Amino acid sequence: MCWSATADLVAGTAIAAIGAASVARTRRVRDLPLAALPLLLGAHQIVESVVWRADGGTGPATVAWAVIALPVLALWVPLSVLCAAPARARRRLALPLAAGVAASAALAYSLATRPVTAQIRGHTLGYSLDLPRPGLLVAAYLLATVGALLLSGDRLLVWLGLLVAGGAAVCAALWRLEFISTWCAFAAVCSVVLLGWSGRPRSDFDDDHARPARA
Repeated sequence: MCWSATADLVAGTAIAAIGAASVARTRRVRDLPLAALPLLLGAHQIVESVVWRADGGTGPATVAWAVIALPVLALWVPLSVLCAAPARARRRLALPLAAGVAASAALAYSLATRPVTAQIRGHTLGYSLDLPRPGLLVAAYLLATVGALLLSGDRLLVWLGLLVAGGAAVCAALWRLEFISTWCAFAAVCSVVLLGWSGRPRSDFDDDHARPARA
């Protein structure tokens, strides 16, 4: 959703580099899916640069962009948060995960059976897909992505969830005004937060359990 193909390409490359650094800094295997999220976001931006160069339309790049944005992220985020979360948070994360599974399945089916179209609208790209019960799908998508972060039990991930919620609202408002979208900067900020999160020292013990005392 950046304002040009070049901007998307530069932003995507930078975000992917942050993702590579985040993965390299990760100390626990179960943190890797979440640490790798900036890699996915970076690839998403690079794919959109191709959509810009194609002047939108219904080509493979448009479909790839929609697949990442919709079913993949709806499932990736709650699953990766569940993997990284302390034990005390895993039960309550079942709800965002269930919402993610349902939203991902419905969105994947829609993409398989209906065309998705990209259209240049001023300084942004607009995507159109005929979704059944769009309000319900949006609610499930937000519960899966934002909700998983807010319920993660990790203070930094909770702050990231608040950032995602606020940033999504701002991006949506600016997109409606066909103004320069903040998505590139927003994705970069989220990636930097995850870079900081991935490098924090964490033990294999859950956050809410103290290490057993030594004799």
